[in-house]
Amino acid sequence: MGGQFFSLLVACTALIAVQELAALPWLVAVGTRTRRRLREAGFWVQIVGVAVGLGAVAAYFMNENNDPAILARWGRLYCAVLHLQLGADLFVGSLALLLTLWPKGGAVAFASFREGLRQPMFWLLMLAATMMMLVAPFIPYFTFGEDIKMVKELCYAFAMLFPALLGVVVASISVHDEIEGRTAVTVMSKPVSRRQFLLGKFFGIAGAALAMTVLLGWALVWIILFKQTWDPGFGAPAIPDPVWVVQAAESLFPQSSVGDLFRGVGFWINDAGEALPGLIIGYCQVMVLVAAAIAMATRVPMVVNVTACLIIYFLGHLTSVMKEVTTLAYPLIHFMAQAFDTILPGLDLFDVGTAIIRDLPLPADRYALYTANVALYGITYTVIALLFGLILFEDRDLA
Repeated sequence: MGGQFFSLLVACTALIAVQELAALPWLVAVGTRTRRRLREAGFWVQIVGVAVGLGAVAAYFMNENNDPAILARWGRLYCAVLHLQLGADLFVGSLALLLTLWPKGGAVAFASFREGLRQPMFWLLMLAATMMMLVAPFIPYFTFGEDIKMVKELCYAFAMLFPALLGVVVASISVHDEIEGRTAVTVMSKPVSRRQFLLGKFFGIAGAALAMTVLLGWALVWIILFKQTWDPGFGAPAIPDPVWVVQAAESLFPQSSVGDLFRGVGFWINDAGEALPGLIIGYCQVMVLVAAAIAMATRVPMVVNVTACLIIYFLGHLTSVMKEVTTLAYPLIHFMAQAFDTILPGLDLFDVGTAIIRDLPLPADRYALYTANVALYGITYTVIALLFGLILFEDRDLA
């Protein structure tokens, strides 16, 4: 029993130390006090002391409640918190790198990113999307064991639609208001070129939309876990534990409480990894729509811009269907559908439903290849939209 407590003490201390280190980048970004204290030796002594103290408390608690299922739940919760911290670190590191490599454009991107997060609309949309995702598991689907697939499809749709709405509206307001309000003239007198201004706006607003996608993706994993545990649906088969997680825990920590704890960590990594391709595909659609909104915001006001983006969204999803349906019966509509399909992005490619609603799960390698192809397609259309925006912005009178 003493050896098990010591193993838990070492494991919990190490895990809490990782959490503390993961918290440092975003703590440094939000507060100057932490930045100053990094140079003090006493600060690092406190970090070690807190890790050992909390590790001892956690080890005692887990040693007294060493049921494998409970330890796995604690490991999953630990990794979920670390997931959020690493997500915050990703944005801090990306913005710091952007400011270092591209100072002027990075400054515009950083200001736009902060503006997007501070918008009340960001938190209202975040709350609305979370509430809809929370309701999704309780809807009766009558699918005879396929309820989880329907919940997944709904949650992925919400995780794409609300960041897209945020990005389109913020881009429409921010870019057009700065041009019409002559703020852009002040910014470009720094001097900041038109290219740096427009691309900086895109990276900042797309970053704010990505932050919402990350948060909704984190909530999506929990909601799917809740649905699988609470009500998987009539006749739904039991979902086995991931083989690689069980084998890794058994090989590293055979028949021990530490192995059960790390098994929960592996469960969260597996769950988040399964959700990642769908979130990437959905965010690629957000990226395309934000680029289109920024391009049009150089010339048209918000109402026209949002309406045009809605038209692009619906036509991008419907043109492939219209082409198939009107091949022989309606040649004029078929011609228009072909024209729209050539000009507009095929947004139906960003639908993850085809990968989710299947009799057998899509193999991981094929799913990863499909995700990479869709991401490349989305990046290509994003670049095209931004080039179009730069052309429109080049001769725009700012004075």
